[in-house]
Amino acid sequence: MEKIWLQSYPNGVPAVIDIDHIPSLVALFEKACATFADKVAYISMDKAMTYRQLDEESKAFAGWLQAKGLKKGDRVALMMPNLLQYPVALFGTLRAGCVVVNCNPLYTPRELEHQLKDSGATTIVIVENFAHTLEQVIAHTAIKHVIVTPMGEMLGLKGVIVNFVVRHVKKLVPAWDLPGSIRFNSALSTGRSHGWQPVPLAQDDIAFLQYTGGTTGVSKGAMLTHANIASNVTQAYNWIKPVVREGEEFIITALPLYHIFALTANCLTFLMIGARNLLIANPRDIPGFVKEWGKYPVTVVTGVNTLFNALLNNPDFAKLDFSTMRVTLGGGMAVQGPVAEKWKQVTRTPLLQAYGLTETSPAATINPLDMGAFNGSIGLPISSTEVSIRDDYGSEVPLGQIGEICIRGPQVMKGYWQRQDETDLVFYPDRFLRTGDMGYVDPKGFVFLVDRKKDMILVSGFNVYPNEVEEVVAMHPGVSDVAAIGVIDENSGEAVKIFVVRKDPKLTERMLIDHCRGLLTGYKIPKHVEFRDDLPRTNVGKILRRALKEGK
Repeated sequence: MEKIWLQSYPNGVPAVIDIDHIPSLVALFEKACATFADKVAYISMDKAMTYRQLDEESKAFAGWLQAKGLKKGDRVALMMPNLLQYPVALFGTLRAGCVVVNCNPLYTPRELEHQLKDSGATTIVIVENFAHTLEQVIAHTAIKHVIVTPMGEMLGLKGVIVNFVVRHVKKLVPAWDLPGSIRFNSALSTGRSHGWQPVPLAQDDIAFLQYTGGTTGVSKGAMLTHANIASNVTQAYNWIKPVVREGEEFIITALPLYHIFALTANCLTFLMIGARNLLIANPRDIPGFVKEWGKYPVTVVTGVNTLFNALLNNPDFAKLDFSTMRVTLGGGMAVQGPVAEKWKQVTRTPLLQAYGLTETSPAATINPLDMGAFNGSIGLPISSTEVSIRDDYGSEVPLGQIGEICIRGPQVMKGYWQRQDETDLVFYPDRFLRTGDMGYVDPKGFVFLVDRKKDMILVSGFNVYPNEVEEVVAMHPGVSDVAAIGVIDENSGEAVKIFVVRKDPKLTERMLIDHCRGLLTGYKIPKHVEFRDDLPRTNVGKILRRALKEGK
């Protein structure tokens, strides 16, 4: 497709990026720490950490990894919410030449075991609230080194109070037993004594194994190299550069940093410009989130539609001072027009959309940040990125016609970890990635998302794959057959609905939900259950999910 989107680029945004001068993400990180050394990098529960402190603490963590014998390419799992420990462990892992494996803290034992076994991670940093999950599966994994960190471990004296409340007042830490595990601060102390030796890194080295369902329901690791992420960070940096100020921005991070959107946008891109980053450990606590926001002169916020909607429905949110606000960017799921309209009314800042996938590091298209209003588009292909709209046979469709959105650019993943067959399925020979999303491009180059070709369900920005839900439901002895689809939900965008053919006539909706609760992360648990005598099928017996969506 002709690059018609270039005509709509904001002033100052280049058509092409160059990362030849960036050997690795570590080089980007170290440059930022040197440039903005005395500025605040992160704030968590009122505790601030400067870029200089982040530099030193991450060196210490890298030193601990090396003291434990970890080498370049070894995988390190990180399983925690937005705490100061996360960026320290993240950058320490990269500085040791290791690969970051991000784990959702809400994983069930089954989900965590799969990811740890598949990645071959030998080390894990986990917040103590979820240590009991690891305890149940660690024997079946390659994990040798375990750091269990209390939520308040890096908060100084306040951390003692935070830990007491979390453990004894809110009772959020189930009993656990992981012999040989150590605390985060102990690891840092050992790392300082041992010292850190820089590790030569190349652009093609893997930086992250970021797990996703991809085009099938099997969770697999997208291999994101240092070049992939550095490219996306550079693309995003060039896109925001005309409207942001180096060393002056204040971004609020409620989306979890283990999610690719917040990881690249909040954690890495805004690091490049020396921004202050306010970490929100529990964004579900909207009143607490609003209270934290009110303490600081926030200039930038990223989020998903459900988060923006929840904030707008909190009566105290509209009372905040939005005079410093400059940018609001939505991604992860479609931003709804009414939410964007109300957001601008309340904050006087337009809510603009971006689009991408785990496999694209993630940004592929972003709306110009100087747009005054929501336009329904997912944006323009960013620098060095091509979009091709194709039919089922791989041929490009005419401008304005709907087809599958396909993406090519330096931010597109290397492939799926140890799954060449799955990698081959999602790439055309010309290296365009098949997204599984349907859309079109208008004459000005703006891309519009119409529907998803895949059966994937998007719940609050998180992918839920019907195959996985169906497999878990089918484990119940009272189930004969099952199909899962996504249905519209005003709070989460979509919710999971299952259609069940009973083997046991006494089987109830509550019994199924309780069954799923022990095997699936919360957002994957079916919200709706419909019992049927039979399910619609093709002539070869495959269940027709589309027919179920159409109410047949």
